[in-house]
Amino acid sequence: MSKRVAVSFAAMLAATVATFGMPAFAADEPITPIEAAKITNPGLVELGKKLYFDPRLSKSGFISCNSCHNLSMGGTDNLKTSIGHNWQQGPINSPTVLNSSLNVAQFWDGRAMTLQEQAGGPIANPGEMGSTHALAIEVLRSIPEYVQEFKDVFGETKITIEEVTKAIAAFEETLVTPNARFDKWLKGDKKALTTAEVEGYELFKDSGCTACHNGSAAGGNTFQKMGVVEPYKTNNPAEGRIAVTKEEADRFNFKVPTLRNVALTYPYFHDGQAATLTDAVDVMGRIQLGKKFSPDENAKIVAFLKTLTGDQPSFALPILPPSTDKTPQPKPFD
Repeated sequence: MSKRVAVSFAAMLAATVATFGMPAFAADEPITPIEAAKITNPGLVELGKKLYFDPRLSKSGFISCNSCHNLSMGGTDNLKTSIGHNWQQGPINSPTVLNSSLNVAQFWDGRAMTLQEQAGGPIANPGEMGSTHALAIEVLRSIPEYVQEFKDVFGETKITIEEVTKAIAAFEETLVTPNARFDKWLKGDKKALTTAEVEGYELFKDSGCTACHNGSAAGGNTFQKMGVVEPYKTNNPAEGRIAVTKEEADRFNFKVPTLRNVALTYPYFHDGQAATLTDAVDVMGRIQLGKKFSPDENAKIVAFLKTLTGDQPSFALPILPPSTDKTPQPKPFD
């Protein structure tokens, strides 16, 4: 089975679960409510939280997962493309980590099938955190508090990259954002949205936007071509899913981004070229739907999109254990 077919099957399965596993109140709507995360292993999640915020996993000792997926900024960095090791310009817009557990795969091109697989990528990417898995593990093993915490969670003192990524993924799985005003409306509180916001949602549906932006994440469950009706013009070299599948049919196919918390995750698209939601709605209407939204229609759709902002992750920042004399020194300028 090709990766393309496997992901398509996974997307269909996820859609089936979303459709038949949800309460009746949401069954007739293409977008369904997000439910709060259920934490079954708090020790693993707490360890993952520390690792997520720990910049010592990077070569510079300065970049953490939170640098590009800032939980104070909608799980993004609000830049067109992220800044990597040695101030390198990243090749693509950093997608939000919020609700990423609902994605069919990770990264814009879906090259990581799970959050755990994704978590190991940036650490060893010379253009991102600039370290290696071996060096990151050496750093963690040099810190007694981490050694003890890994032992408490995993039952052994030998720290591995698999354990590191499993812990980070467990933390990221908790970063869901329920209780958006739109969710409250879906659940029966018809006063949760204004008339203009409801009209924006109806226009969003009637225009065909929900063909791609559906499910509890309002996206993230399929790959679609960027520029269906007319080509999308960009200087960004990313070609999408073809980089993974090597199939010509997947050229310029990207994972449909979630619209949850979209008011917080600007700028938009894989190249970050749309600075505002107004810009994004205009471009999507033209190149994906062949429709030119009027200013009033655009404003109503934007008003609806802003109702998708849910409860943001809220927790005490982790206090990271101090380095020791044996901890490899950071190299921020190498």
